[in-house]
Amino acid sequence: MRTYHCFWLLFWAGQPHQSFLTPLSERTSGFQEKEKVLVLSGNRRQDLHRSKRSWMWNQFFLLEEYTGTDYQYVGKLHSDQDKGDGSLKYILSGDGAGDLFIINENTGDIQATKRLDREEKPVYILRAQAINRRTGRPVEPESEFIIKIHDINDNEPMFTKDVYNASIPEMSDVGTFVVQVTATDADDPTYGNSAKVVYSILQGQPYFSVESETGIIKTALLNMDRENREQYQVVIQAKDMGGQMGGLSGTTTVNITLTDVNDNPPRFPQSTYQFRAPESMPPDSSVGRIKANDADVDENAEIEYSITEGDGYDMFGITTDKDTQEGIITVKKALDFENKNLYVLKVEATNTHVDPRFLYLGPFKDSATVRIQVEDVDEPPVFSRPAYIMEVQEDVPINTVIGTVTAQDPDAAKNPVKYSVDRHTDMDRVFNINSGNGSIFTSKPLDREMLLWHNITVIAAEINNPKQSSRVPVFIKVLDVNDNAPEFAMFYETFVCENAKAEQLIQTLSAVDKDDSYGGHQFSFSLAPEAASSSNFTLQDNRDNTAGIFTRKTRYNRHETSTYFLPVVISDNDYPVQSSTETVTIRVCACDHRGKMLSCNAEALIHPTGLSTGALVAILLCIIILLVTVVLFAALRRQRKKEPLIISKEDIRDNIVSYNDEGGGEEDTQAFDIGTLRNPEAIDDNKLRRDIVPETLFMPRRTAAARDNTDVRDFINQRLKENDTDPTAPPYDSLATYAYEGNGSVAESLSSLESVTTDGDQDYDYLSDWGPRFKKLADMYGTMDSDKDS
Repeated sequence: MRTYHCFWLLFWAGQPHQSFLTPLSERTSGFQEKEKVLVLSGNRRQDLHRSKRSWMWNQFFLLEEYTGTDYQYVGKLHSDQDKGDGSLKYILSGDGAGDLFIINENTGDIQATKRLDREEKPVYILRAQAINRRTGRPVEPESEFIIKIHDINDNEPMFTKDVYNASIPEMSDVGTFVVQVTATDADDPTYGNSAKVVYSILQGQPYFSVESETGIIKTALLNMDRENREQYQVVIQAKDMGGQMGGLSGTTTVNITLTDVNDNPPRFPQSTYQFRAPESMPPDSSVGRIKANDADVDENAEIEYSITEGDGYDMFGITTDKDTQEGIITVKKALDFENKNLYVLKVEATNTHVDPRFLYLGPFKDSATVRIQVEDVDEPPVFSRPAYIMEVQEDVPINTVIGTVTAQDPDAAKNPVKYSVDRHTDMDRVFNINSGNGSIFTSKPLDREMLLWHNITVIAAEINNPKQSSRVPVFIKVLDVNDNAPEFAMFYETFVCENAKAEQLIQTLSAVDKDDSYGGHQFSFSLAPEAASSSNFTLQDNRDNTAGIFTRKTRYNRHETSTYFLPVVISDNDYPVQSSTETVTIRVCACDHRGKMLSCNAEALIHPTGLSTGALVAILLCIIILLVTVVLFAALRRQRKKEPLIISKEDIRDNIVSYNDEGGGEEDTQAFDIGTLRNPEAIDDNKLRRDIVPETLFMPRRTAAARDNTDVRDFINQRLKENDTDPTAPPYDSLATYAYEGNGSVAESLSSLESVTTDGDQDYDYLSDWGPRFKKLADMYGTMDSDKDS
């Protein structure tokens, strides 16, 4: 019969507060049980048929936060194979085995070595096994069981924030939502009421309340006024165990601020304001400030001021200072103490942002009376006009009065006034003024053609107090009289051809007049009486302020008379009539058949098109300077010496670089032919070495052609030997190609391939014969030979 081995899990009912053993389907009751056994066997079907085990126990319950001094007892493992002779050994593995949980390997007792905290780890999964000490083989299959940590109420509720901040508008209704606070409990919410939190208010009543289950804070008092109290501090408590006695609790602070609404109208602190303003105050000046107080803040306290009525409605204005919410009273027009010395205004202050919900509290505006007393000051004289415009004929005699200015003292004293002209505006002293009556007269002759307008400034000052003065501009226009005779518009100098015909037009004249003519100028032209009858030319007035000069005879001779001077009289039609005599210069010139001038006695008619003498001299000087510069530059270039190729004899690098001639290299296709290497018979009989000058012409040697199956190594060695012993053989190796110095090298080739001797047998004395370029090289190798000899 096959034997089935099993474990027994024993529960000690004498220690119910330390550990509990419960079935999988239900928790143990509080009464004491007999020994509970769990068969741990690999044959699950056999376990189900054993009627002895109707319950299956697979977990322990262990109280957290154990405070005893000894290890906390968990339970006992026992196998039905254990005969009590110590042949079995109990092994525990899994979460915390060996560290947190230990087992007596002889008895199977399980103990907890440390205090456990369910909030850190609520469940531990372990595996138990019994093995034979002698063979080390398990006598029971490894079985898994659970140790569940039993929760106790050891955590108080914790709020998510230490301090809450909230705000609501003042005057809010009862039950207005403020803020919601939340507290959490780390205890097991599925076991008892350890994690069931209830909220209550400890501080803040009767203004606020809190819902016990949700933590929502609401207003509890109607019409809380921010102006009376703005800040509230509310303390909320969260208690577990459903708020029952013995539960743990935590608190938080909620700072609640009442925000402002416009529930207060502006109010003037006084009903009447008194201000004084001197009559000399300029417009837009500030007379004073008034302010209406508003208990609200920010935009709810913004005030707009206005003047609603009063006898100074058009004399004063009021604006609002946005920073201080004050009303600034300003002057709109100039004040006059003698005209009116007292103004009474009614000023109104109104809120700009009115909340309709609080209109029942009354009108959100207030008014006050403002009295402004105008003070008398010693004012300067005042002219009867802001500016004067006068006219005067240009031909008036000196000391002629052209106009009068008037100024008087506006004060009640009516101090006498004296007048003067500001000489900064009349530097030539053309005008003067009577200091007593203000009449302006001329002190110098006037000329409209020189200056049409005279702008002067007249000063009026009190005789008793000259500092009190005022100024006024006076604009004087000089009227024109016909005092200028007409004259030619330009200087006329013309010519007449020798072959000119009679009645031929040779010049058209026009005139100008400096005087002003309101109806337009009308000029008349005529010849002077002395030239009217004897002149060779006639003048025709065109009646349009122009005239034409015509020839009177058929031919003119420049050798007899080369120049004619024709006097012309020009008159205007104004009053008085002004006239002048102008002269037209006419030169006699030779012309072609088309009337084009060819030559003339008058050099003035021949206008050279060349440059002036000064310009020609400047150009000539520039050319000379340029030539001198070119000559000097050429002389300096000619005197400059060519730098030597080798600057320093000690600089070996310069000696090497100065060759400036590289060998043919791979691009030198004439260096060798690879076909020749394979077939020496292809060598040109007359081809000589290019790197040295042969002393004797040797006939090239003929070598037998290599067989096709010749080994490459033997072929190369054979050709190398032949070329080393043949002085006429060209250096077909690549080293010879790079060692080629070119046609201009005095030293010819430096290749050592033609030599069969070693470096030690070389004699470098021949380097001294190659010239100065190889002196440094000869010294170096000569020194090496001397060192070897020594």
